[in-house]
Amino acid sequence: VHLVESGGGLVQAGGSLRLSCAASGSIFSVGIMGWYRRAPGEQREPIAVISSGGTTNYADAVKGRFTISRDNAKNTTYLQMNNLKPEDTAVYYCSAAVITSAAMGSYEPHWGQGTQVTVSS
Repeated sequence: VHLVESGGGLVQAGGSLRLSCAASGSIFSVGIMGWYRRAPGEQREPIAVISSGGTTNYADAVKGRFTISRDNAKNTTYLQMNNLKPEDTAVYYCSAAVITSAAMGSYEPHWGQGTQVTVSS
């Protein structure tokens, strides 16, 4: 299973970016998908998750500014980031809980390689 993120870059404070993450490979079912980030010198932290049914949850730091969504037919999740702040600067990672075959009984987590988001003041 491969997760590939795209959409990162450099943006000024107050600007917007949209991240995408597509899962591919041997996939039978995709469960919860999520976005995490790791700022310089910090640990990786969860910022938004979405269930296969569309239920979402956000970290307090991004509520009202970030929106997570997904396209189940494409095994893809998106993160729309608005009103970006310098403190949002980090490497953003997506994750997906995946069952790779009908014989498997549980979801296993998979991670993308990360995409850099830099917000200038």
